[in-house]
Amino acid sequence: MTGSELRRMYIDFFKGKGHAEISGKSLIPENDPTVLFTTAGMHPLVPYILGEPHPAGKRLVDCQKCVRTDDIEEVGDTAHLTFFEMLGNWSLGDYFKDDAIAFSYEFLTSKSWLAFSPDRLSVTVFAGDAEVPPDHEAAGIWKKMGIPDSRIHFLGRKDNWWGPAGQTGPCGPDTEMFIDTLVPPCGPDCKPGCHCGKYIEVWNDVFMQYNKSADGTYPPLAQKTVDTGMGVDRTLAMFQGKKSVFETELFWPVIERLQEISGKRYASDEALDVSFRIIADHLRSSVFIIGDDRGVTPSNLGQGYILRRLIRRAIRHGRKLGMPEAFLGKLAEPVVSIYEDFYPELRQRVSMISDELSQEEGRFSDTLAKGEHEFEKLLPNLQKNPQKIIPGRVAFRLYDTYGFPIEITEELAAEHQMKVDRDGFEEAFKKHQETSKAGAEKTFKGGLADHSEMTTKLHTATHLLHQALRSVLGPHVAQKGSNITVERLRFDFVHPKPMTEDEVKRVQEIVNQQIARDLPVSMEIMTLEQARAGGAIALFGEKYEEKVKVYTIGDFSKEVCGGPHVEHTGVLGKFVIQKEQSSSAGVRRIRAVLE
Repeated sequence: MTGSELRRMYIDFFKGKGHAEISGKSLIPENDPTVLFTTAGMHPLVPYILGEPHPAGKRLVDCQKCVRTDDIEEVGDTAHLTFFEMLGNWSLGDYFKDDAIAFSYEFLTSKSWLAFSPDRLSVTVFAGDAEVPPDHEAAGIWKKMGIPDSRIHFLGRKDNWWGPAGQTGPCGPDTEMFIDTLVPPCGPDCKPGCHCGKYIEVWNDVFMQYNKSADGTYPPLAQKTVDTGMGVDRTLAMFQGKKSVFETELFWPVIERLQEISGKRYASDEALDVSFRIIADHLRSSVFIIGDDRGVTPSNLGQGYILRRLIRRAIRHGRKLGMPEAFLGKLAEPVVSIYEDFYPELRQRVSMISDELSQEEGRFSDTLAKGEHEFEKLLPNLQKNPQKIIPGRVAFRLYDTYGFPIEITEELAAEHQMKVDRDGFEEAFKKHQETSKAGAEKTFKGGLADHSEMTTKLHTATHLLHQALRSVLGPHVAQKGSNITVERLRFDFVHPKPMTEDEVKRVQEIVNQQIARDLPVSMEIMTLEQARAGGAIALFGEKYEEKVKVYTIGDFSKEVCGGPHVEHTGVLGKFVIQKEQSSSAGVRRIRAVLE
């Protein structure tokens, strides 16, 4: 079975159970400042998990592109990935634990589907704590499926609890499914959750049944939701009997191409294998990020910074394999060939993807040249050290300030009969990570998007702004991105030149006129064709379901959208444009607030 067949099999199975197939969304979240990328299958469905009706109904199935970079430094082993695909089925206030577990068991073990032996299946459930009781309900359902007590394991919050994303909100226990690889256990306490490789997790069913309140209590949710996730890479590797995901056809063509270019062999030296895996993983992530509907290019901020980091880490490990310069752009084609059937947008953008990779490789070459120059400037003082050791803090400054890899600092040091205090470097690097992580946790909490009263108002205001821009500048104006926090809105739109002061003033006046009119905000569900025929604005290139939500604001605005909205514009307050500036070539950006 191939990855394409697994995706189709999963979706067809759940369509047979009454689920509507919905399309996966962009890797770049819309209107959610809490995360840089879509990190889980549930992410684009947050409004519906919180209670909004979904146009496709209460039972959904999809395959969602995801990127997680929390463990980017761990990538290189056989387990960690930055980009992955998550197959998911959803119940929005419909079925709950009984059906969810029964569906999971059938798909995993039925001879008509994946046909894993039931004897190889172990599960974990929530063990409970002082705040929430153990999930005996899920354990009992697994017993009814035929899983014995000896293969049902109760684990704590770290393993079997989801959410809330912030201090309050929807949350609940989950149950995870593991396949026994049949290798010997690492010890008497070996069980699912152990990282020795005997048990591999393939599926996770989350039961959002509680709503954590500000006082720390867990009242039940009015709408109980099932949110499940099965990773394509890991399940495929298990089904094919591969030792790791890098041996499946989703990675192997890239590994083979790296072998051809470098002359090195995979699975011949573990240190080289790490480099093979890092390049393959980071390249795949970069191709998908650049080729996304809301594609990103390398930069020093936000998603662009993560992309730059992935590309440059891949280039560094290309040096370890002895790859020639300008190799990365040439590897976009095999990645696109692997995925183009399911993600045709990659084929449409392959030239642009390849060009961006090549240009960033050239920029990194310049960075290395600057770092080498700085090293040469420091060298006279460094050589005065009688131990011939370059302090770790100096090596880290080269890394942090100039992007100069520690491995290259060590190479240059060796050329001058010197060594680098690697422990000192690691200590400085660890402190930097801890500081960065603390800041990231404040900014990018992950998970549920902010649907507070103010962000709901600002989201509604973007509809008024979009239409006002079209009224003042012309119908060519189209949304290219939106980011909303509780403090402000940021709106990117297509326009070839800076707005004049009069144009900015006129747009602001129009928005405030519509607010003063106290227009009603209504929603209808219809097909995309009906929406467009009725004059609704829909984002070009966006993937929509068969049926969509159309929000109409009085006689002024009509737009396809899934975000939160107020009921009438009079509650918005005064709209103030703070800044109009360039975002990228042919794209302008407006920052605005409600006072």
